[in-house]
Amino acid sequence: MIEATVHQQLGALLAEVKNLREDFRRSEDKSDASRASMHRRMDELVDRTGKLEGAVAQVNDDVTEMKPVADDVRKWKLMGMGALAVVGLGATALGVSIAGFFDQLSKLFRGYG
Repeated sequence: MIEATVHQQLGALLAEVKNLREDFRRSEDKSDASRASMHRRMDELVDRTGKLEGAVAQVNDDVTEMKPVADDVRKWKLMGMGALAVVGLGATALGVSIAGFFDQLSKLFRGYG
């Protein structure tokens, strides 16, 4: 009877060990799948980061090429505003001169009339 009980307990213990081994194997499989997924996502991030760095470098090159042109346009705008001011002053002086001429002309005609 003791022998049967011992055999029964050994059988139960053996079954538990087999269950633990199966649980451990499933856990390892899940861990492997999780690590593979994490590595895949990391590879995708590395790829996207590389593409982003390339795009930023291209934008920096474009901005570097555009900066002298933008500076020239600012300079032309300032020069144009200065030229407009000079033309405006000249036109004002011409207008005043013409108004003075017509004023003198009208005084001349009134004096004879």
